[in-house]
Amino acid sequence: MAEDLKIVTDISKEEQYRSLIPQIAALIEGEPDQIANLANIAAALKEQFGWFWVGFYLVKNEVLVLGPFQGPVACTRIQKGKGVCGASWLQEETLIVPDVEAFPGHIACAAASRSEIVLPLFKDGEVIGVLDVDSEHLAHFDEVDAKYLKEIISLLDA
Repeated sequence: MAEDLKIVTDISKEEQYRSLIPQIAALIEGEPDQIANLANIAAALKEQFGWFWVGFYLVKNEVLVLGPFQGPVACTRIQKGKGVCGASWLQEETLIVPDVEAFPGHIACAAASRSEIVLPLFKDGEVIGVLDVDSEHLAHFDEVDAKYLKEIISLLDA
């Protein structure tokens, strides 16, 4: 298990992900507890990128329930199809939202959130949760984030 992260910020976003991914892999390697792993992934992403909010919602009894996260307090439960997280769950796909105010049905858990990326977590072909990342900046996320965040959450299946 990795004790500390080596945070490097004076490189491109893609290089930051490439530096972080092996560290996250080492951090969660051999740890069978999903909640512990989700907590460490959220913390590692928050430390590296300084995003406004990063965390997980987990499917429990047909609703997304707040899981491990880093950032200000958040919505506790989200219905399927509601907001960006619920839409990602329903559509079973990554959603990049450059301006959350323009997203139909956006749930404003924090007024400071301006853009968002949400990726579904799969197990045995079913969505079991989502990774939700918010920024206080408009159009903060792109396909580079989608690519590498997918790679990070795929580590949970290893």
